[in-house]
Amino acid sequence: MAKKVVVKKATAKAKRTPNPAFMKPMQISDALAKIVGSESIPRTEVVKKLWDYIKKHKLQDAVNKREINADENLKAVFGGKSKVSMFEMTKLVSKHLS
Repeated sequence: MAKKVVVKKATAKAKRTPNPAFMKPMQISDALAKIVGSESIPRTEVVKKLWDYIKKHKLQDAVNKREINADENLKAVFGGKSKVSMFEMTKLVSKHLS
C-alpha cells in the first residue's frame, strides 16, 4: 500500500505596512539637535542618527556592547548620566521628542 504525501500550499503573507505613528515627524529638543540635527524627522530616523553618532565617536562600551559611554553632547540628552544601557537610551531620548 502506497503512502499518500500531503503537500501544503504556501499561503502568501500580506506585506506589513509601517505604523504611521512611527513615521510622524517629531520636534527635536536643542540638546538632541546637537547630535541628530534640528529638522523634524521621524522617531526611527532619530534612533538611526543617534546610533551613527555613537559608532562614529566610538562611544559604545568595548566590553559590554549594550552600554553607551556618553560624551558631553550625549550627557545632556541622557540627563547627566555618563553611562546608559541601550534600552535605557531609548527611554531617555523620547523625553527630547515631542
